[in-house]
Amino acid sequence: MTPACAIDAVVGTSGRAGGGAEAGNPAASTIRRAVQTFGPSDERTDAAKARFLAELDRLDRPFDRNADPVHVTASAIVAGRRGTVLHLHRLSQRWLQPGGHVDAGETPEEAARRETIEETGLAAERPGGGPRLVHLDVHPAQDHLHLDLRYLLLAPDEDPAPGPGESPHVRWYGWEEAERVAADDPGLVAALRAARAAASGGGGPGGGSAGAPATEIGSEDAHGR
Repeated sequence: MTPACAIDAVVGTSGRAGGGAEAGNPAASTIRRAVQTFGPSDERTDAAKARFLAELDRLDRPFDRNADPVHVTASAIVAGRRGTVLHLHRLSQRWLQPGGHVDAGETPEEAARRETIEETGLAAERPGGGPRLVHLDVHPAQDHLHLDLRYLLLAPDEDPAPGPGESPHVRWYGWEEAERVAADDPGLVAALRAARAAASGGGGPGGGSAGAPATEIGSEDAHGR
């Protein structure tokens, strides 16, 4: 099980001194430990873990989007009383969870929270006890390959209000409806299920209970609420 604080280390931008990124960037070593111990095990997750670990061996600056087409990204599955929040991505034109690249000086969990606030306008917070990694996935994004760390965030029962320049199409979905919308993306469906279980206090890959009032999660269609 991944400790709540497993990835709570500041991301640097220095290169390696040999033996992969970890010699020059302690955050990469922390990420490696979190990925190695992440559960549960299934075919897609096992393949993602293997690719994560291979790329962490290879990449000098795993969080730098300009250093290599393959890099670590971070996203959030937002949980609240209405269900979860997705936005219509401007480039892919698909409904996705908020997330993006990790900036210098950020942890991946901080990047996921920053992107969520920017893209949804919701004051999302991590669960009590520290960052909660609920899923990881490897997928193409235009001409890049994203090694995506997915965190649980809890949001208040408010309407989304994305910031300037962000997609204006952001809305709450009931959990079942979100899965239907994401049906062609098995990685996102798995992340939604893991986050729902974690937010409902049923444990999940990160271990423990998410806590916080926002875990009274509805399964209805939340559109228009």
